Amino acid sequence: MTNNNSNSTGKTSVPEARAAMEQFKYEVANEIGVPLKKGYNGDLTSAQNGYVGGYMVKKMIEAQERAMAGKTTTNS
Repeated sequence: MTNNNSNSTGKTSVPEARAAMEQFKYEVANEIGVPLKKGYNGDLTSAQNGYVGGYMVKKMIEAQERAMAGKTTTNS
């Protein structure tokens, strides 16, 4: 069964954030040592790609937790 509300196609929930999310992806990849580049990345393993996505989620959750705790810094 397909969920029409799924965000698994790479679309952002907030279209205005697309460029920032794209930049964030490259920053995270650089930070963890994954050689992500603009354009074709078929030479990367699914593990490398998954690690980038997983680390992005981790950092976004940490940022939200800091915001909920009343902290204003965004650095880890």
